[in-house]
Amino acid sequence: MKTTMIFITIFTAFATIACLVICVIAEISLFWTLAITFATCFYHFAIRLVVGYSIAAIFHNDKWNYNSYWFQQKGFETKIYKILYVKKWKQNIPTYNPLEFDIRNHGLDYVTRATCQAEVVHEVNVIVSFIPIIFSLWVGALPVFAITSFCAALYDLMFVVLQRYNRPRLIKLLKVKDKIG
Repeated sequence: MKTTMIFITIFTAFATIACLVICVIAEISLFWTLAITFATCFYHFAIRLVVGYSIAAIFHNDKWNYNSYWFQQKGFETKIYKILYVKKWKQNIPTYNPLEFDIRNHGLDYVTRATCQAEVVHEVNVIVSFIPIIFSLWVGALPVFAITSFCAALYDLMFVVLQRYNRPRLIKLLKVKDKIG
């Protein structure tokens, strides 16, 4: 997943530049539309990389308290997980860096903290997903920017749900491990 995200980010950056150059030189409006499309895709991929790397650089997975109120499962969440059938699709969700969530490599406590960091990364991504709507002030096409922003936010919400679904199970395992010694 990591390589794919980086590749798509680089590809969309070059595609944006190429379409802008063709648009200016050949004056073909289709390339303006393509440039906007690639630029929007570039933004959505690049901002996710920037947010993820920034939060990882600041917190290193070790400064999160999974017992804090923010990370505790709320009463209504279990009903939402059943409605969304999280248990059925969770294993099919890609992971940016699977090693970060491997209990054999890092231990249960670290992985539980990693779920907190991943949740925060994706919550920030949900918020920044809507920034491209501002670009519609200059180029128009508000519905296009709104739809892509909404879809990108939904995509990140899926990861928030996944982290919040898994964390209580990890905490339960931690408690069992502590009892055993």
